[in-house]
Amino acid sequence: MNNKTRLAALLLGGSLIFSYAPFQQAWLVLPVLVGLLWLTRHASPGAAWRIGYYFGLGWFSAGLSWIYVSIDQFGGLPVPASVGVLAALFLYLSLFPALALYLWKYTERWLGSAAIAMLPLTWLIAESLRGWLFTGFPWLELGYTQTDSWLGNYAPWLGGSGITTVLWAIAICLVVWAQQRQKRFGLTAFVLLVVPFALPWLSPIHNTGEQARVLLVQGNIEQSIKWNPDQHWQSLMTYLDLSRPHYDSHDIIVWPESAVTMPEPYTDDVLTNIHNALVATDTTLITGIIDYQNREYFNTMIVLGQDAPHNIIEPYAHGHTNRYQKHQLLPIGEFVPFEDLLRPLAPLFDLPMSSFSRGDYQQANLRANGFQLAGAICYEIAFPEQVRDNVQTSTDYILTVSNDTWFGASHGPAQHMQIARMRALELGRPLLRATNNGISAVVDAFGNELGRAPQFTATALSTKVDVVTGQTLYHKIGSLGAWLFAGFIALIGLLLRLASYFPNFGVVKRKQNQ
Repeated sequence: MNNKTRLAALLLGGSLIFSYAPFQQAWLVLPVLVGLLWLTRHASPGAAWRIGYYFGLGWFSAGLSWIYVSIDQFGGLPVPASVGVLAALFLYLSLFPALALYLWKYTERWLGSAAIAMLPLTWLIAESLRGWLFTGFPWLELGYTQTDSWLGNYAPWLGGSGITTVLWAIAICLVVWAQQRQKRFGLTAFVLLVVPFALPWLSPIHNTGEQARVLLVQGNIEQSIKWNPDQHWQSLMTYLDLSRPHYDSHDIIVWPESAVTMPEPYTDDVLTNIHNALVATDTTLITGIIDYQNREYFNTMIVLGQDAPHNIIEPYAHGHTNRYQKHQLLPIGEFVPFEDLLRPLAPLFDLPMSSFSRGDYQQANLRANGFQLAGAICYEIAFPEQVRDNVQTSTDYILTVSNDTWFGASHGPAQHMQIARMRALELGRPLLRATNNGISAVVDAFGNELGRAPQFTATALSTKVDVVTGQTLYHKIGSLGAWLFAGFIALIGLLLRLASYFPNFGVVKRKQNQ
């Protein structure tokens, strides 16, 4: 593989940054995938690995460059060390697209040109491994790029991973059609592009006519002072001052992740007073807080105030059941692997609140003024199967709270919001997202934003949110739909090859004597 090929792969991967939020150039993905296929068409398995690796290096280096903001500002490392830590992450993540392309080319020894139909499946395998190994890092899945495009209509049926599979199927059909001019491939690409226009008409999600009045409170507390003990009371007063004028006019008030920085049970008296005031005004408050019990810390959401209709109220007490404890912890930020070795090395490995314990994988919905909310804290919203497993048929809303202050004015928070919106699309439930400094927003069951608070501002966002009924196909079967679709593509390719209908990919077809 020459330097031009390496550079082309690197640039193709890097250009994907513009297809994600906040740039929103969803159309760019297909040309990039077509270019990657063309670049790899004659490659050996080893060369395909290297092309995939350089593609991944460009993809993740550009797309995840925002992580540098938190490492540089809060990691306490010199610049060369910060760059080194980030480079190690990018080098690791690049292994997965390299694996996908290697497996495709490796199967050519048995399947010949039909092996290209295996690529959606090998890509799905590699991306599933990326979302699972070492607790997983599923950020920047290709399907997220289509959250705002018409291809996003596939989400309720196949999920974000299914959209990725569709993108690969379209790209493969376009490349084979361009090379061989067989109409069936062009027609298949056209059908895959057109079908999602009709899918909203088949949606099983319908409004019930019921609404909740929701207030999202964004305190805009600076990360540099957030965990200062002298700041605890001032931060709490900021949230109370933004909330109390709305107590009697809203059903649900939401504060972001760790809005209350003094852990339970050390704030029990204050929380009891807030709870009683909320009950008196028939209002519910859900807030992020650090829970300390049995010598363990949990990143938690608790419910205060009216938790059910008809005056059925659970009194507040530390350990009360109406709470959610984060399961999917962020490496380094919330737990440190090999901590005995790493913690002494640098402040990066000894950040405040980086020794959390895990909550259960599946937990009961939060009860808030008669509404049921499935919880996800910060990073967890990027794990579609976990969110799906916590959304029940009785769930009214998906609730996610976060603190993206770590990432400043970078494109990280916009990507995070895009990921959260995909969960609303997949599961057919409105999404409430409260953050410390943005992006705080309310999204309906079809992925449309109903309201968004301005970033880097202390404010409160008031919205009426519909309650819906129905269950999407993705909610019923999860990522199985994506696996079946990828497997179907692979099977069709194999059958066409066996029937001698699949043209050679990247090889000039020789005339044969009859």
